[in-house]
Amino acid sequence: MLEHFDRLGLARPVEPEKHPAHWFVEDGVLVGEQDTPGSGYGGYLVSDQAFGDFELVLEMRPDWPADTGVMIRRQRDSWEGFQVLVDHRPSGGIGGFFGNGLASFSAVPFAIDAVYDDDGRPVGLVADDPATSVEPVTEEKRSRLTHAAAIGDFLDVWRWDDWNELRIRCVGPMPVITTWVNGLKVAELDTATLDSPDYDPEAIFGVLGSRGHIALEVHDNDAMFGEARWGKGAQCRWRNIRIRELDAESERNAQ
Repeated sequence: MLEHFDRLGLARPVEPEKHPAHWFVEDGVLVGEQDTPGSGYGGYLVSDQAFGDFELVLEMRPDWPADTGVMIRRQRDSWEGFQVLVDHRPSGGIGGFFGNGLASFSAVPFAIDAVYDDDGRPVGLVADDPATSVEPVTEEKRSRLTHAAAIGDFLDVWRWDDWNELRIRCVGPMPVITTWVNGLKVAELDTATLDSPDYDPEAIFGVLGSRGHIALEVHDNDAMFGEARWGKGAQCRWRNIRIRELDAESERNAQ
């Protein structure tokens, strides 16, 4: 992930391990927020257990803007891993993928923005405008996916200011990762055949292996987005988290 800051000409986070995000449970809901509201420092909540092939289902309710996500096959004490994006912010992607410490690849089907009422309050999602986007979705980013949902189909199922279900399936040594939001198949990525600059599947397998941890993210702010990356006092919320480990061979035969 740090090379992503370098590529964009942004300053790297300073000693991020000293500024972990704040995580707590409230009324059965897992809540993540920045280290101190407005501090700009985020971090990860990492599972103790490592998983190989699995299906993960959870419900999410991020504020706007909040740049969060679910990392899988993540290393326990370093940045590397595949990230399922829940970038609920301008030019953000939901259900697509980013390579944390893995050549910083981006594989996304669409990008979102918010629509605002007359008082300037966000009231719903719309498609990001490529002409004004900070991070426009390109055909190259979409072509890295073996399945890419249309933005209109996603907007039809997304529930603004409410709970939304995210399902993630991860199967294989270099996994095929599939995502669904509220039952809609959003994206699928074959990490073994992914074509992206400096991306080397064999080298990545050497780093990650066939098992890794799951982590939830609270993003730092940066020079590119500032508080549009994570609003002051914003939170991400998660509940009803369930995981089912899969037998890879039987899972492939069932598909």
